[in-house]
Amino acid sequence: MTSTAHAEPAAPTGRIARRRDRRKAEMVAAALEILSGGGYQGLRFEDVAERADIAKATLYHYFPSKDALVAEALEKLTGDVLTSLRAALDEAADRTATEQLRRLIAEQLHILTVRYPEVGKVFSFPAPWPPVHEESIKTMRRRHDQLFRDVVDRGVAAGEFDCPDPSVALHCLHGILNHASIWLRPDADPDGRTRAAVVDEAMRLFAPA
Repeated sequence: MTSTAHAEPAAPTGRIARRRDRRKAEMVAAALEILSGGGYQGLRFEDVAERADIAKATLYHYFPSKDALVAEALEKLTGDVLTSLRAALDEAADRTATEQLRRLIAEQLHILTVRYPEVGKVFSFPAPWPPVHEESIKTMRRRHDQLFRDVVDRGVAAGEFDCPDPSVALHCLHGILNHASIWLRPDADPDGRTRAAVVDEAMRLFAPA
């Protein structure tokens, strides 16, 4: 008499996997919207579920805790921002450090005001984060800032930039961009002239006219 082995569960089909990925992405997007408005303390699973139009139990199926959801949302936002900034750098790979920095600044301003306005609200301004997230947020900021620092260091080494303390200049740069994201909106600057002026003024921190 032969025994029949239990069949292994079938792996999810490509369609099912894609549907799960889309559903998960919707939950993360909803969490980011809430984080940018109310911060960590204002994020509740009930609100995320309602915004993503799912049952709360479904949200728990994907994310066992609020901190698990927040961690993934922050990493997703960081990854998207870094991808955009690296793409801007790639487009200027054969250009001077001055042009590369200009591209980075313009892209960062675009990110803050058009593509991902939640970046400034989540990362740029002081907010109470629980210890479980503090170190990862510091790491995400360092990954972001290193892109700018590498270009500035190249510009200083090449004699293109004249700034006595690059670290201070970089802090001032991010201060300019973060503050500009508060008042600069696409509908108030349809031709992009104000945006271009912000980039020009920010560049003066490194290459004074």
